[in-house]
Amino acid sequence: MNATVTPLRDKRAERLALLLQLERRARAEADLLGLAFLMVNDSRQLFDYREGLLWHAAEDRITTCSGLAQVEANAPFMLFLRRLCQGWQRQPWAAELRELSATDSTPENHNEWHEYLAEYLVWVPLRRRNGELLGCLLLSREQPLARSERALLELLQDAYAHAWAGVAGSKRSKGIGWLRKRPRRVALFAVVALVALALLPVRQSVLAPAEIVAREPAVLRAPLQAVVEGMRVQPNQVVKAGDPLVQLDKRELENRLESARQSLAAADAQLRQTRQQALFDERAKAALAELITRRDQARADVDYLQDNLQRSLILAPRDGVAIFDDPSDWIGRPVSLGERIMQVADPHDARLEIQLPVADAIALEPGAEILLFLNSQPGSPLQANLHRHGYRAAPAADGSMAYRLDATFAEQDSRIRVGLKGTAKLYGQRTLLFNYVMRRPLAALRVYLGW
Repeated sequence: MNATVTPLRDKRAERLALLLQLERRARAEADLLGLAFLMVNDSRQLFDYREGLLWHAAEDRITTCSGLAQVEANAPFMLFLRRLCQGWQRQPWAAELRELSATDSTPENHNEWHEYLAEYLVWVPLRRRNGELLGCLLLSREQPLARSERALLELLQDAYAHAWAGVAGSKRSKGIGWLRKRPRRVALFAVVALVALALLPVRQSVLAPAEIVAREPAVLRAPLQAVVEGMRVQPNQVVKAGDPLVQLDKRELENRLESARQSLAAADAQLRQTRQQALFDERAKAALAELITRRDQARADVDYLQDNLQRSLILAPRDGVAIFDDPSDWIGRPVSLGERIMQVADPHDARLEIQLPVADAIALEPGAEILLFLNSQPGSPLQANLHRHGYRAAPAADGSMAYRLDATFAEQDSRIRVGLKGTAKLYGQRTLLFNYVMRRPLAALRVYLGW
């Protein structure tokens, strides 16, 4: 009996030790950034969940997500959770720890719930002592909370709320104390310094993801409607002009060609026989024109099928590297006429493609200076100049809206290679520091106030 009870007690003691450790670490955090990271990631030591997220009530958005260094506020998943949290915080049960499911959302959000979240979403509100809502920890789980897990989570909820209130309260009290200790002259000097700093001219800049792409690639498209039999090259393989790249299935073409050849032979034989009869038969002479046309049509069919049979093997139009996806994705795949299969491009003749988020867009002139920090070599940036600015935003790969910008490199560099990615820093016109810092707040006020 002791052998069965002791492991259970040891497990409970271990979970209590982890709880105390998390509480101690939470209260030791000096800022909300570190505390938020601990809440969404390290809580997994006690509870099993698929995703942990932190909703900040004051900022009215999801600020932290487990496994992500930075949260894109305009991503569809974050906008979906923001709508749900805005509605839930007004519910009577908003102050209590609660397990939510798709039935707790509106019917139009059911499909998005099953797409983004697990079966259950644990709502863990974090409040001050006076009842003010600081935010909420959201845990996406496949299974409901057990009774022991709920008890531990309630204890951890109090610790996280106390730590958050302490971090926010300590910063506010230190700032008020600093102002109270300063005399009027120092405060006046600080105001003058802030005004002078706000009028300081600075150069606008913005960061955006970028990728090196081919400048003028040769696009290989399907010359006919067929099935891809095999890829003769591997991605990023160096090829020469005339090298075979793609083999389309030619069995159907060969069968059709054989049938056309037989039709041509039959038409030739019939034409020769009719020509012999035309020497003494007027009716045979009248049928010669029709038979010649039929023979020419059969010959044209043979030539057409022979040409298609030759085009079933796609050759490289120029020297370069083959740019395409995984070969296994293409083998056995039917392609339609004109469908793009791959590109052949010079790996060093490249341009820079930038996806500028709509929220970060600034005024950029043609030829604006750009610095590219490659992910592989962030310490030595490459210089480029803006060539073209997209006139409207389009959905990016992550679902957010962004402007597409094209840039040319200022000089040749051995590090420039098609396929490399990094972060581009774009420089705009000079403006006041006040305008640069307050650009987003002023834009938000203009939307709400209409001026």
